[in-house]
Amino acid sequence: MSDDNARRDGAADGGSAGPHGIHGTARGSAPVPLSVLDLVTVGSGGTATQALTTSVALAKLAERRGFHRHWVAEHHSMPGVASSSPAVILAHLAAHTSRIRLGSGGVMLPNHAPLVIAEQFGTLEAMAPGRIDLGLGRAPGTDGATAAALRRTDRLREGADDFPEHLAELVRFLDDDFPDAHRYARIHAVPGPVQGPTGRPPVWLLGSSGFSARLAGTLGLPFAFAHHFSARNTVPALDLYRDSFRPSAVLDAPYALIGVSAFAADDERAARREVLTGALSMVRLRTGRPGLVPTPEEAEAYPFSEIERDFVEGWLGDVVHGTPDEVRTGLDGLRKRTGADELMITSNVHGYAAKLRSYELIADAYGLPDAG
Repeated sequence: MSDDNARRDGAADGGSAGPHGIHGTARGSAPVPLSVLDLVTVGSGGTATQALTTSVALAKLAERRGFHRHWVAEHHSMPGVASSSPAVILAHLAAHTSRIRLGSGGVMLPNHAPLVIAEQFGTLEAMAPGRIDLGLGRAPGTDGATAAALRRTDRLREGADDFPEHLAELVRFLDDDFPDAHRYARIHAVPGPVQGPTGRPPVWLLGSSGFSARLAGTLGLPFAFAHHFSARNTVPALDLYRDSFRPSAVLDAPYALIGVSAFAADDERAARREVLTGALSMVRLRTGRPGLVPTPEEAEAYPFSEIERDFVEGWLGDVVHGTPDEVRTGLDGLRKRTGADELMITSNVHGYAAKLRSYELIADAYGLPDAG
């Protein structure tokens, strides 16, 4: 069976397609499954409540149009992002959907005790059986000072360096299988296996460099790469993941998705106008001035310096944007260049309505079925 045909096999819903819920199903003319990465962005003039309401609307749209999964990412101390608590948001999304897979893209493991994450995601799995993914990152998801406040320590490198050990501990809690002599042998993450036979969320490793790529390959886990902010490292990291891969009880072959910034509008100028808001947001973040995502008017009027202009043009060069046909062509080309098994689309723009319409237009461009 060819890879593309295999991707088209599986259940009609996101909850049970493929082994351990990892493999998705390509729909319409899409070459691979399409998914959503939701940063729950807060635009200038808007509120966190509006952003979270949009997140629910987006999850419903994604489920209706056949996107495979909807992930939210952990960020802290960023005014333009309302996703500091992925588990809380995922519980809310689970209450408003019934089929689509929901997960973290990701939870930053060094910020939390492994037992706490196991409990949170065991609870989510009990709420939405067979629909939860646990994506884990080793970065703090914020700046150093905020990371220190989260962790109550200034020894930040220790958390990242201990990532493999903490990952192994988290998996033991999820599976409830510490050896009898282990100090945690009598501790159980609940909800979990101690309460009876149950499924558990598949663990994904996330990364923007080679460390997690190699670790995911060595452990035989699925891997998600942050192409949307580390595009130059995408192909090397995926090559490293595939070269390092060892079959496991979870996967017998590598499975990699990439996060990609993409935005579609009715015409190219309208698309450019919206994606410029996300670019200016990144300029401000990279220069220590994080804020709400600016309006298109703010972005167009902003006096970019020459250095900032160069950054913006480079950033937008990695954002697939334009008409629906142009976005489809760009996504197809990216998938071909990287060999990704799944494309996870994120849209960091100001307009809530524009964001929802972009996903609808991308679904239309690929002829995804409308279950509405």
